[in-house]
Amino acid sequence: MRAECAALRYGGRRLGLVPTMGALHEGHLSLLRAARSQCEVVAASIFVNPTQFGPHEDLAKYPRPFARDSELLHAEGVDLLFAPSVEEMYPPGAVTYVNVEGLSDRLCGRSRPGHFRGVATVVSKLFHVVQPEVAFFGQKDAAQVAVIRAMVRDLLLPVEIVACPIVRETDGLALSSRNVYLNAELQRQALALSRSLRRIQDLYEEGERDAARLITAGVQEFSRDDGPHLDFLEIVDADSLQPVVTAGPGALVAVAAFLGSTRLVDNVVL
Repeated sequence: MRAECAALRYGGRRLGLVPTMGALHEGHLSLLRAARSQCEVVAASIFVNPTQFGPHEDLAKYPRPFARDSELLHAEGVDLLFAPSVEEMYPPGAVTYVNVEGLSDRLCGRSRPGHFRGVATVVSKLFHVVQPEVAFFGQKDAAQVAVIRAMVRDLLLPVEIVACPIVRETDGLALSSRNVYLNAELQRQALALSRSLRRIQDLYEEGERDAARLITAGVQEFSRDDGPHLDFLEIVDADSLQPVVTAGPGALVAVAAFLGSTRLVDNVVL
């Protein structure tokens, strides 16, 4: 992969990377199209990273439709697909990890201890292998984007991080590979996430700036359906992920919830 990427970059061509865990959907494809629009060469990775899953999470059942994913990548004109084994990414006896202190313990990191250590570690490995000029991530995983931006800054990695807009179903549900776990009733219940975000966005646009009042209104909207279990609903600074008292332009409203055993996330930037 290193040799192929070096050859494709020959002559100063700009290489973009789209890291994925597979089970591709229209959200992933939007990242590929953004990469194609900004780069002469596009690489994608498919790797279900074990170190970002907790001991009771869905690593074993995470969808892995590799043949279908490969066809989608080919149809989008991806130049290179990197799909390493776990043993290749984590050699026997590997003991080195990347941890972004502070950020990794906020939002999803608080609910999923060790998750962002796994994310930062695997993304740093992918950057070292592919050596892209640009890497593309989805805004749906806003906390992940903040962690990766901090890692790139702190480790002086020469990679530009581009966050692309969330892609949604017509009913507002953010696209996610885990949506395949949801039956029709759970999909209906999952709309509580986007509905609570829209309520906060509407109140903000009407002039409300008090973060506590906005969160209360969002929780009330979420709770209209007693099916989903709220993990968190917070308004934070988009870079530090620290809670804000007063909501202002650029503040991140982030929500996570359980639909049965499936955990989904969503967010909006005010």
